[in-house]
Amino acid sequence: MAALTVLILDQASKLWLLFVFDLAHRGAVRVTPFFDLVLAWNVGISFGWFQNDGQVAQIILMIIKAVAVVVLAIWMAWSRTLIATVALGLIIGGAVGNAIDRFAYGAVVDFALFHVQIGEKNFNWYVFNLADVAIVAGVAGLLYDSFLGEPAAKAP
Repeated sequence: MAALTVLILDQASKLWLLFVFDLAHRGAVRVTPFFDLVLAWNVGISFGWFQNDGQVAQIILMIIKAVAVVVLAIWMAWSRTLIATVALGLIIGGAVGNAIDRFAYGAVVDFALFHVQIGEKNFNWYVFNLADVAIVAGVAGLLYDSFLGEPAAKAP
């Protein structure tokens, strides 16, 4: 359920920003003094690493993502805690959402930019989307479950 919810919210937000709000033609839109909507096409992986818009590179990234989703789904099927199950669902939903972008547009649609100005310096965070938020929340949930969750049952 978490994966499907993330997937729907992620794709709905991207479709709305691209085709209804028309973010591409509006340019950067200031929402608050520290948050803007901007359109960024990410042809790399997380945080824009390994930027490459070649078709072979995109296919390799899609294959890696597909394998990762299958592995995470198997892990989720064997999960014994609600936190881990939801966390894995968040990661899967985010990964599939970004994979849909990569397939449909050749790049992932990123749009959220947090920033702060201190004196004359402007500090920007990476531009991201709701799928990225879900992936980070899922990883945080897995870490919480691993370190602070229910202890594993001890053998008799």
